[in-house]
Amino acid sequence: MEKKLTLPRAKMIKRRSDFQHVYQKGTSFAGRRMILYVLRDARVAGKVGFAAGKKLGCAAVRSRTKRLLREAYRHMQHELRGDVGILLIGRAGLSAGKMQDAAAELRMLARRAKIFADGREKSRTGEQ
Repeated sequence: MEKKLTLPRAKMIKRRSDFQHVYQKGTSFAGRRMILYVLRDARVAGKVGFAAGKKLGCAAVRSRTKRLLREAYRHMQHELRGDVGILLIGRAGLSAGKMQDAAAELRMLARRAKIFADGREKSRTGEQ
């Protein structure tokens, strides 16, 4: 049976206090186009947050950045562990790229953070 690729609102970090909690207590992994924060805490377990600061540009650029982050996460969500809270922050240049670029970078950061559900690091080719 194929897993649904929906991202319910209940699985998203929405409160400012939860964003701050993951941002301050979590471990960060920086890439060229995004930053991944990971926190193993029951308060945010299984949830994900998306952010794009005002430094990125106008509202249209920030919205596109968050859409790309959401879409990249949505396709990978079943491969990631459910006991961690994740915060994805877009950086400059993400909105100019394609969704495949965002997905590849998220996969690379998830590998570095060791948050794949099956415990092994996966690469794009499927080798270990």
